[in-house]
Amino acid sequence: MTLEIIVFIAAILLGILLYWRESRNNSLYRFFNKLANAKKLQMKPDDRKGFLHQQSFIARLVYILLFFLLIYGGVSVLTPLNIFSFQLFTASVVGMLIGTYIASAIVFANKKIDDNKGAFDEKFEKGKEMVSDIFSDKKEETPEEDVEKKPAPEKEEKSARERLKDQGLL
Repeated sequence: MTLEIIVFIAAILLGILLYWRESRNNSLYRFFNKLANAKKLQMKPDDRKGFLHQQSFIARLVYILLFFLLIYGGVSVLTPLNIFSFQLFTASVVGMLIGTYIASAIVFANKKIDDNKGAFDEKFEKGKEMVSDIFSDKKEETPEEDVEKKPAPEKEEKSARERLKDQGLL
């Protein structure tokens, strides 16, 4: 159980590291993209997609499974140690998958905050203006001003009963 926990934590850290590295430079993915696709289907020069970076869940899972199958296959062929077990394999795959999502959520949250900083500053300034308008325009009114502001009563109109009598309805 202890070995699985250590492998799980190491896989999380490896997932964070690989996601961060791939977000900076996706040259390995570009190489395989050039080998596998025709000229028209190759990715654009400004495309940032990689094996883990900007991929859907299923694509990440497939690439991580292939990565660990190669690692465990290489270790079992090259060394006499038989450390391949299903528990270690699943701990490493799940740990790396969690690590990639942690990296995308936390490590690059600063980039998302910087993108939205301008909109937040605009809203904050508008709010400050509204608050200053509310408190600066408020004047203390005296009772004398209230009397002067009341509209003068208009001439007396006929009541509803009298109007109905005039029309001959009553």
